[in-house]
Amino acid sequence: MPGSVRPVIDERDGLITYLDQQRDAFASAAYGLTEEQIRLAPTAGSLTMGGLLKHVATCEQSWVERIEAAPNPPSPDARSVEARAAAYGSDFLVTDDDTLDGLLAQLAAVGDRTREILRTADLDAPVPVPRDAPWFPKDLEAWSVRWVVLHLIEELARHAGHADIVRESIDGATMYELVAGREGWPETPWLKPWRPGVNA
Repeated sequence: MPGSVRPVIDERDGLITYLDQQRDAFASAAYGLTEEQIRLAPTAGSLTMGGLLKHVATCEQSWVERIEAAPNPPSPDARSVEARAAAYGSDFLVTDDDTLDGLLAQLAAVGDRTREILRTADLDAPVPVPRDAPWFPKDLEAWSVRWVVLHLIEELARHAGHADIVRESIDGATMYELVAGREGWPETPWLKPWRPGVNA
């Protein structure tokens, strides 16, 4: 994807396109990493590139399921409260079965589904506010689909920043050189595209 979002046609196109841009940032941040490197937590925190890829896919999918179910809530989680509490945060954990290609494919598939839903969703439709976490407002019954998409853009952008920091901490690579490497941009005096085995 280019370094900037293309001109948009209308609000719906803008929401979808900016969401696509933020999602694509994760593929750039992970570009050229090894299976070992996506499991590294190189900062003082516990975030890994693989965990971020997994989390944002799970997060986006859950919000889009809310949009799809609106104006009703999505199907309730059949697990017990204890089981849900024990699983909290597990979407940040990279298992032995996870691979970089698989995690990127999962994120891309979620993006395909999101675009499909948002092409026809009523942006004014009410989306019930979840009641299962302390950070959700108690004095509000519903958000609009529009609000949920803007929240998703915010959520992905926040974690894309985390991914930038994790990646730079692994091997020093930064976003523009990674995008340049992925997109095949020409080298300039001030920007050298990242290439596996050359910049690492």
